[in-house]
Amino acid sequence: MVNADSKRTVKKKTATRKKKAATTGSGDPEMVQLLTPEGERVSHPEYDVSMTDDEYRELYRDMVVVRRLDAEGTALQRQGQLGIWASLLGQEASQIGSGRALASQDMVFPTYREHGVLWTRGIDPIMPFGLFRGVDLGGWDSRKYKFQMYTIVIGAQALHATGYAMGVTLDGKVGSSDGEAVIAYFGDGASSQGDVNEAFVWASVYNSPVVFFCQNNQYAISEPVTRQAKMPLYKRADGFGFEGVRVDGNDVLATYAVTKKAADNARTGNGPGLIEAYTYRMGAHTTTDDPTRYRDASEVDDWKRRDPITRMRTFLENEGIADSDYCDGVEEEANEHVLHLRERVLAMPDPNPEAIFDHVYAGGSDFVEAERAEFSAYHASFEGSDH
Repeated sequence: MVNADSKRTVKKKTATRKKKAATTGSGDPEMVQLLTPEGERVSHPEYDVSMTDDEYRELYRDMVVVRRLDAEGTALQRQGQLGIWASLLGQEASQIGSGRALASQDMVFPTYREHGVLWTRGIDPIMPFGLFRGVDLGGWDSRKYKFQMYTIVIGAQALHATGYAMGVTLDGKVGSSDGEAVIAYFGDGASSQGDVNEAFVWASVYNSPVVFFCQNNQYAISEPVTRQAKMPLYKRADGFGFEGVRVDGNDVLATYAVTKKAADNARTGNGPGLIEAYTYRMGAHTTTDDPTRYRDASEVDDWKRRDPITRMRTFLENEGIADSDYCDGVEEEANEHVLHLRERVLAMPDPNPEAIFDHVYAGGSDFVEAERAEFSAYHASFEGSDH
């Protein structure tokens, strides 16, 4: 094992491994990959990573902890403690790799399942649980953490991100390595929305510093991506005049490398980019969905063999960067996070129903106050009843 403070570039052992530079474990020459599904380190002519051992280990730790937190979200919903939960199971590498590749000044516009990206921004993981429990509308400070509120409306965040990125340019915060990039996350289903395509137009025409990050998890709820697009999604960028790239979304190293390059390009003034992270939603779309109704178990089993966490662990152990004791310790840490999280979720107070009127307008509104009074009277009418 090398010194943890030094950068490690893992050596490729054979010419055969180098030959895989532009291919993937599935034989797809169009997809960037640095770790095969078997955990073998391969090279790529345009993308690479050079990390310390600690940094490699931290990527693994992030994915393990986030997966456990996510699983607890599903469990809490099944037990009636959350109204709904949108799982990221299977997409940990896409989210952790891309999130860790961003600079502290970059702004994130998420969907409603970017729990892994939220984790990388240093936000307390309890925050989305308040939203899905109905306690609040999202309680983090988006300016402090450079992470906007979860977006429930499919694809709307792409326009929000583009408008924000246009403002970044007008503020002169682009054109250097310490500039600000913007990233918008969305799924393959959202790629069919007009909002996303309109965002592509505006971002392209105004050369805005925004990275569009599509997590292609193969299904828009129950509709497979094959019924949405005849060509790979990343190729849509060509029609809008900016670069697109497809990355193995179950490969945390490749996702990191591709996102870092796209964000660097954006903040230095080279305009927008589209990343298609080719991954898979291992569970349901949300806890209201039953995926067994529209996909075969054999398909899920095939993708389990490409599990992003197993892949990274194999790499760490093969390269002598981590051992079973370290991985067991990470599992214990993840369990501690989950225990603490559950206690805090169950301790959340019920919200005051009238609080929904508190922050509609900064300066107040006679119309909203009239609505508040009407709602209060309606709510009071149930006092003492069995309903």
